Order: sequence, then C-alpha cells, then structure tokens
Amino acid sequence: MHDDLPQFLAEALSLLIAVAGARRGYIQMRAADAPESRQYSLMQGMAAEELSAEAFSSSIIAEAYATGEAIVTASAQLDPRFSHSKSVKARRLEAVLCVPMGGTPPIGVVYLQDRVEVGSFTNVDLARTQLFARNVGRVADRLLWQRERRNAADPTLRLRAKLAVDAIVGSSAALGALFQQLAVVAPMNVGVLLTGESGTGKTQLAHALHDSSSRAGRPFVELNCTALPDELFESELFGAVPGAHSTATKRIPGKIEAAEGGTLFLDEIGELSLRSQAKLLQVLQSGSYYPLGSASPRKADVRVVAATNADLAAAVKGRTFREDLYYRLNVFPIRVPSLSERRGDILLLAQHFSRSACEQNGLPLLRVTESAVMALEYRDWPGNIRELAHAVHAAVLRAQSEGSAAVERRHLQAARDLASAPVEPEAPRNFHDATRRFQAARWRSAHHRSVACAHTGHRLSCSEQRAQ
Repeated sequence: MHDDLPQFLAEALSLLIAVAGARRGYIQMRAADAPESRQYSLMQGMAAEELSAEAFSSSIIAEAYATGEAIVTASAQLDPRFSHSKSVKARRLEAVLCVPMGGTPPIGVVYLQDRVEVGSFTNVDLARTQLFARNVGRVADRLLWQRERRNAADPTLRLRAKLAVDAIVGSSAALGALFQQLAVVAPMNVGVLLTGESGTGKTQLAHALHDSSSRAGRPFVELNCTALPDELFESELFGAVPGAHSTATKRIPGKIEAAEGGTLFLDEIGELSLRSQAKLLQVLQSGSYYPLGSASPRKADVRVVAATNADLAAAVKGRTFREDLYYRLNVFPIRVPSLSERRGDILLLAQHFSRSACEQNGLPLLRVTESAVMALEYRDWPGNIRELAHAVHAAVLRAQSEGSAAVERRHLQAARDLASAPVEPEAPRNFHDATRRFQAARWRSAHHRSVACAHTGHRLSCSEQRAQ
C-alpha cells in the first residue's frame, strides 16, 4: 500500500533547507502515547556514513520538546545551555535552529543545522520554519495517523518493510503471524521445516526465506523428493564423478554444489525412502558429503529448508521416517496456514490471480465483481491457494471468451460448488469486511429461497421479492 509520508516530508524539508540556507535538516515525529519513542524521522544533507540521529544535538531537541518553544543559537558549542552536550562537543556544532511541531506536548520537531553562510539563522528563517512546522506538521500528523490505521488494519505491513515478501499476497492476521516467524528465523543460519496442507504456498515461502536472509545473493536450488529412487537421489544431491554410473561420462555437479553458499530447498521431504534419509542425515550431521564414485569429501555450505504436507511426527512413530533426521530438520518449524485460515485474503488473491492470468495471456485486465468474490470467500478450498489460482485463471478465460469486462460469479466453477456450505470465517477486520460478509450471507439466503420456490412451483409476489 502506498505511503505518502516519506515523499511529502522529504520534499518539504528539502525546500525548507534551501530557503533557510541550511546545510543539514532533520524532522522527528513521535507517538502521543509514547513520547519517549520516535515514530518517524527523516534527515537530509548528510553523507551516508553520517546518517544517524546522533549527528544532531539530542539535548537541543529535548529542550524544544520540553519547553514547546523554538531554539535559535549562533554557536551551540559556545551556548551555555548546550555546551556540555556530548553531541555538541563531538560535532562542534555552530548555528542551530530547532522548532517544535504541533501543540502541547509537541508531536515532533524541525531541526536545521549549519548555515551555508557564516552566522546565525535570522528572524526571517525562524518565522519561515515556524510556519513550516505549523502547516507541514499538521499534514504530517494526519499522514502519520493514516499510516497507523493501515498498520492496524494490515498486520503484515510493518513486516513487509523488513522482509522480501512482495510476491506473497494478503493482509490477514494468519499471514501476519507467518511473517512474524519468518522475520525471526530469516537472519539465522538454521534449518527450517515448512509444514502445511498442499497448495498453501510452501515453495513461495521458502523463496521468501532465502531472499530475506544473508544468503540472498547466492543460489536457491530446489529438489523435489517425490518418488525419487535411491540411486537417483544420491546422484541428484551429491553429484557424480566420471564413470560413477553408466550415464556419468563427465563430472556431474549435485544440488548441494549448485546451492553453494545459498539455500537448498527439499520439497516433499516426507516422500524420501529410509535409505535416502540416511544419506541426507549424514550430510546434515557432518556438513560434508562424497560425490557418487569419489573418495574425497566436499564441504556442504548450504542452508537446508525442507517442506512437507505429511505428518512427520506420525511417520516417525510409524517407522517410515527417521527420528534423528526429523529432529535435524525440525530445528525451526513453521506451519503455513491453509486458505480456510486466510479467508480475509481471498479478495486480494482473486484480484492478483485475475491480473496475472490476463498478463500471462496478453488479455486486457478484468476486475473481479463483488458477487464473484463473495462466492469465492464462502467456498471450501481443499487445494488451497493453488486451487484458487486455477479457478480464477479459468474464470478469466471464460469471461474473456464472452467479451465480458469483469469476472462474474457465473464464470467460476459449478454453481453447486460455489453454493456449498460455508466454513466458519475469521472475525471481520473492519467495517467494509463485515458489510461484505453480511451481503454475502443475504445473497445466499435469497439464492436458497429462489431455488426452493423453483422446486415447489411457487412464484414469489412482488412484495416478497422486494423483501429479499
């Protein structure tokens, strides 16, 4: 979602610096309920290595906050009010102009430091900065409030700024909790086990985990373990030297070597045979491996991320999955929520898949109607996001074949599927969400009544139709 605050304040501060003839500028805003914390700050006119709030005088800023009055000094290091300050001494600060923004207590400060010309900031500079603080501060406060509302409505927003998750669509509480776990483990060099139903996006999350880590610039290599024979698994994972087997006419690099310094993603890990599990365990335990046919070990510098839709704990009890391998893989488990836990994301996902389908097929963009979204939101999706994507893609093609400007409910899957009993939805996130759900329930009620009337041959009167 677009955030106007940074661009607005950057342009305004740049203009003020130029008008006042300052070399450096700083704006700080803080929360009314937590005045000791900075909510937003912006600085200009500094080299990259100086980009820190410590480059300005914290004692002068604190004085402006405490008194609510503007501070002007020709030389901070000679001013008895601030000459004792460590930042003033360290920076040998001269001309400073600091003006509080807002009422009492101030919501922030505008701070100018060092003049292009020798001397103090003038009364004209002070008047202009006060005018700036009064008017720009009011707008900035409103934009900051809007940002806070967006953060409250979208629990993923704050985490999106820290993680490489732009490709993951949604704003539900379940997705926010998932991002929170991702933020914890992404910087760590530990193994991760992704669990969850088929079609929930485990592969996409593995990519996001890699892209959010220190290994992001290195390869991401995927190996699907489904129905992989033991001999092929060993060659695929470790590689082979010439002559190791009938097809190894030259050295064959394995997936571990291909993922050197990066991430090795083992999808459907629960499908590995016990023999292949033992070979994988050896790598995880020792950090080294032997290419097929080689007597010389190679170091394995990879981060292993595994994924499965199987219950590995149950497989361990059933002796179809090694217990020691399970604990090696399960260092940091993350369960990826099903689509039934993310029903609030279906609107965004449907719009995303519709746009993607149109772009892939070179078709004009189609919107997804409200009735179509309602039908999607109250349908079961055993195939989760993958099934939803396919359903929307097919609906886009049907709509385009009709020359329709939008994806309608009729373009989706069979009516009996779309009219199936709804699962319990998560609590509405806002008024619009609650209204949409109420309208959907009302539509379903009217639909069932019309079907019942059709079966009994009863024709609704005009008053009955209006009542619906």
